[in-house]
Amino acid sequence: MTSPCKHVDRPAGRHDLVFVRPEGWRALLIPHGDLACDPLVLHWAELGWPTIRRRALPCETTGLALGLPLPPSAGKKRLSLLAGLGDIVAIARPPSLREARASAPQCWRPTLDRLDDLALRHSVHARVFGSLAWEALTGLDYLTARSDLDLLFEIRPETDLGRLVADLAAIEIEAPMRLDGELMRADGAAVNWREFHAGARELLVKSIEGVTLLGRDRFISGATGS
Repeated sequence: MTSPCKHVDRPAGRHDLVFVRPEGWRALLIPHGDLACDPLVLHWAELGWPTIRRRALPCETTGLALGLPLPPSAGKKRLSLLAGLGDIVAIARPPSLREARASAPQCWRPTLDRLDDLALRHSVHARVFGSLAWEALTGLDYLTARSDLDLLFEIRPETDLGRLVADLAAIEIEAPMRLDGELMRADGAAVNWREFHAGARELLVKSIEGVTLLGRDRFISGATGS
């Protein structure tokens, strides 16, 4: 499903999938005590399943900060890992809508098809993260009856964001699930689509480096400062 690239090709950004070498996996689990002996966790890397890039904590000054959300059957625990660059074998973007479709509930699929058409009309890439992405990546049961669909629209400078989010809101009216997610620029800066659709003059902008408030027009123009 995913198309991993060698980690030397580019740094890992927010929402990127990070594949760890099985040989180094157990060392990453040491801080997690008994959970490190859980068969699902222990063999995660051997099964070829990824972790996800997360924002580093202030104390994590070296290595690559990674996260691993476990499925409901494993208590929905979230593991925070810190890997050396030598532990990383590959990086990939999250699954596309089309790639994840087969793992979605049947009642979700018409909405996914409409979202895929929306992305095509606006010439943006549409991806998924969250529960649907992890179910598609692993085959484990991440989705529940209360799950949202977490969307990631990779926008371009010429994207009409106002029209994009208006069309997205129209799709959600008839959707069987809540549509959550972000509009992400090429530099990795992202805003929540609902906040943008609400017309906020200042937006909460997330990046791998941190979170900042940025004027709406400045986000659209590609600015990075507050």
